[in-house]
Amino acid sequence: MFRKLSLIVGVMLVIGSTISAQRVAIVNVSGILEDLPSFKEAQTEIDQLSAKWRQDISQEYDKIKSLYNKYQAEQVLLSDEVRAEREEEIMNKEKEVRDLQKRRFGPEGDLFQRRQELVSPLQDEVFSAIEDYAKLKGFDLIFDKSGAAGLLYASPEFDKTDDIRRELGVRSK
Repeated sequence: MFRKLSLIVGVMLVIGSTISAQRVAIVNVSGILEDLPSFKEAQTEIDQLSAKWRQDISQEYDKIKSLYNKYQAEQVLLSDEVRAEREEEIMNKEKEVRDLQKRRFGPEGDLFQRRQELVSPLQDEVFSAIEDYAKLKGFDLIFDKSGAAGLLYASPEFDKTDDIRRELGVRSK
C-alpha cells in the first residue's frame, strides 16, 4: 500500500514538474494591430473606400427612385408596351445596383479583397514577431487574448500529430 502510494506521488510530482516547466504567454493581437501606424493607415484607406462606394451606390438608388417617380407621373399617359419597357428598365437598373453592391461589399467583394491586401501583411508581421519572441524568450505556447486567432505559437516539441498518426496506423500525405 505504501509503495503504491509513493509511486502515485512520484508520478504526480513528475507530471507537475513537467507542466510547470512549460512557459505560456498571452498577447492581444488586436491591440497590437490597432497600435501599428501602418494598420491605422490601412483602416483609414478601407473606411474611405467603403464610404465612397456607399455614396456611389446611394446615388445610383437615387437615380432609380427618380426614374420610378417619373414613371409614376407618366404612367397613365403611356401605352402598355412603353409601360412594360419602363418597368423592365427600372427593374434592370435595380438589379445592376444590387450586383454592384454585392461586388463591392459581398463576402469575397472588392472591400474584402482590399482589406486582405492591406491587413494580411501586417498580421503576418505581428505573427512573425510573436514567433521570434517566443523562441528568444523560451515560451512554449502563446495564446491570443483577443480571441481572434487562439493559439499563436506552439513549440514544435508539443506537436504530437505524428504520434497520433502512428497510433492510428496512418501515414501523413
